[in-house]
Amino acid sequence: MSPFMILPRSGAEAAWDPGVGAGRGGNQIEAPEENEQRCLGTELDPSPAQEKPPYNLKAFNLRISFPEEYPFKPPTVTFTTRIYHPNVDSNGRVCLPITSKENWKPFTKTCQVLEALNLLVNKPELGQPLRLELADQLTQDPELFNRRAEEFTLQFGVDRPS
Repeated sequence: MSPFMILPRSGAEAAWDPGVGAGRGGNQIEAPEENEQRCLGTELDPSPAQEKPPYNLKAFNLRISFPEEYPFKPPTVTFTTRIYHPNVDSNGRVCLPITSKENWKPFTKTCQVLEALNLLVNKPELGQPLRLELADQLTQDPELFNRRAEEFTLQFGVDRPS
């Protein structure tokens, strides 16, 4: 990924803070393809010193898609890197309260969305899981869940730049 930022056409994301939720070195933003004018590619890189295993072992690629009605409708956050997490479905879609239709505010910044995502990754919300079997496993056998999440992270996660 290139270490630069592309804003959506509307320019409504001018308040982006590249340091929030980035771990080491800030978030990396990838330029959208020509037909993806309203998408950002970024990397969730939990800091090894500040976040806890198993998700701090690698980084995770994300896609943030902005609807035409943005900022009045929330963006969609999708993991493009596979992750073993109860709040992320098998297609990478995230159940993130800050981007729900009920909770979205037009003045919410992308950095706030990434910060909320970083918190959710490290502290799953078991009241609203997208993968009930993983929520049950985390509740009933946290050691097994953490072991499998670590294996998944090491297998599919993205190496951090040196």
